Amino acid sequence: MKQAFTASVWQEDNWFVAQCLEVNIASQGETEAFSNLSEALSLHFEPPVATIVPQIKTFEVEIGARISLPQWYY
Repeated sequence: MKQAFTASVWQEDNWFVAQCLEVNIASQGETEAFSNLSEALSLHFEPPVATIVPQIKTFEVEIGARISLPQWYY
């Protein structure tokens, strides 16, 4: 799916900076700032992929239980 974005591009010394105005992403390059921004946006919207399979665990917590404090606490 393709989506249109707006970019602001300016030069800083020998480098060009490209910043997407709709999403807080920027990129830079001596000549390829705009294509780097396109790649950065593609990666930003790519669905995450787990590199490690998460472990799902079930556990219980007692809620509303009265805690017995030592006598010296009072």
